[in-house]
Amino acid sequence: MDILHLIDRLEELFNRSRPIPFTHNVIVDEDRMLDLIDQMRVAIPEEVKKAQQIMAQRDRILAQAQEEANRTIAIAREKGDQMIERDAIVQAAHARAEQIIAQAYKDIENTRKDADQYAVETLRRLEIELDRALTQVRNGIRVLIDHSGNSEESTQAL
Repeated sequence: MDILHLIDRLEELFNRSRPIPFTHNVIVDEDRMLDLIDQMRVAIPEEVKKAQQIMAQRDRILAQAQEEANRTIAIAREKGDQMIERDAIVQAAHARAEQIIAQAYKDIENTRKDADQYAVETLRRLEIELDRALTQVRNGIRVLIDHSGNSEESTQAL
């Protein structure tokens, strides 16, 4: 289940909770709250799995780019060897082979940078979502602790 959906449900539970008069506390259905927290615990590993899949996809893209670069280099070398046989075109062949190799390495680097940037952006979005979820859970716990603390104080005053 999507972590953001669970956070929305947690917020909805909080908003539907009955307020305690003259306080900022509310009465929350404990079973529903704990059920949502359990679902969040299950959902967070799913988000981490998605991030791992993105990293694996990035690695596959890099491997494909490396393989393509190797093929391009092999083709360039082969063409270079053929051109060496022709005495008049030798220098042009070397220059073109070097261009192809340089372009292949540029392409590899660009692909690697793009894949890294994509992975970083995705992981940053995941970090923000997880941060938001953790903050909401902490706030919910704080409210529950404050509520239980106020209940004990009012019971002691009697």
